[in-house]
Amino acid sequence: MDLRYGIIGSGSMGREHIENIKIMGGASITAISDPNENSRELAKTISGGAPKLFTDHRELLSSGLVDAVVIATPNDTHVKILEDALATDLAVFVEKPLATTVEDCRKIIDWDSKRSALTWMGLEYRFMPPVNEVINRAANGAVGKIQQVSIREHREPFYPKVENWNRFSARTGGTLVEKCCHYFNLMDLIIGSQPQKVYASGGQNVNHLDEKYDGQQADMLDSAFVILDYANGIRAMLDLCMFAEGSYDKEILTVVGDEGKLESFLPSLNVRYSRREDWGKRSGWGQGEGTGRGSEIKQVFDLSVKYLGHHYGASYIEHVKFRDAILNKTAAEVTLKDGATSVITGLAAHKSIKEGRAIILSEM
Repeated sequence: MDLRYGIIGSGSMGREHIENIKIMGGASITAISDPNENSRELAKTISGGAPKLFTDHRELLSSGLVDAVVIATPNDTHVKILEDALATDLAVFVEKPLATTVEDCRKIIDWDSKRSALTWMGLEYRFMPPVNEVINRAANGAVGKIQQVSIREHREPFYPKVENWNRFSARTGGTLVEKCCHYFNLMDLIIGSQPQKVYASGGQNVNHLDEKYDGQQADMLDSAFVILDYANGIRAMLDLCMFAEGSYDKEILTVVGDEGKLESFLPSLNVRYSRREDWGKRSGWGQGEGTGRGSEIKQVFDLSVKYLGHHYGASYIEHVKFRDAILNKTAAEVTLKDGATSVITGLAAHKSIKEGRAIILSEM
């Protein structure tokens, strides 16, 4: 018998979840909640069935029509919806970011600690096949002792969303929460801890400068550098630019250790790997630096993925894992703590930009 899914929030990301759920098997969309009529109807059209439609998430939660819910509403609404959803015995999947303030993260973690049902944090970047390969190979010692992790995203501006909620820091938590919590989570996962100190520089330099909604100026940052210091001496860096549409590989993850280097490239799906000793033997020290000679390059993809979507198959893989955790009664692979720590790093980075100083994470 199929697991019955309810979708709370049927904007662009909610509909992306629907596409993945309906094609993976063992699941059906039985209920959709969204106050926006157009979003509800679009979601119903693509759901592949005849889901019951609601305008209030509480009605969906109490309907008896669902076994699991996916929350994909605007960021600032997560805390209220999770207060209600975590009070049920339904399996809960919440899209990133977990919340927009440290206090709301604390509340959510406390509510979740009182329940036994599955709660899964939606941070799908770790499941992108090339990224996952880098994570696993680094964990297995391919680069020796990890010294540096960096992520570069050079991309287009934020897409329009319902009621333009993603144009305002007050609703999103800011660009480094809304857009970049994924990346801070990847850094923590690879390094194995949370940063102790955050330095950041950023601004709104190009995008949305002439956009006002209900008299309010759009205030989302469009570019930033963020440097993170970890307790074990490892450093990480984020390089974000959201007016760089001409990039081909717009997302590049790099892990460097004392014995080698790993990189993943999206959307080309390539992984590049080199060991220092191999490079030295093949090219000779002092000869051919920067040529990439001796590197292994391969394209990495997952043939089990039935729907690539907007995340190179990562959302599909994540939903299969969520479904299987429900059926097998196993723990979530991605937890609300993962979501909270990635939000706190993003908020610390914004605080660093605002105050012009390094932020010690314990301040947060």
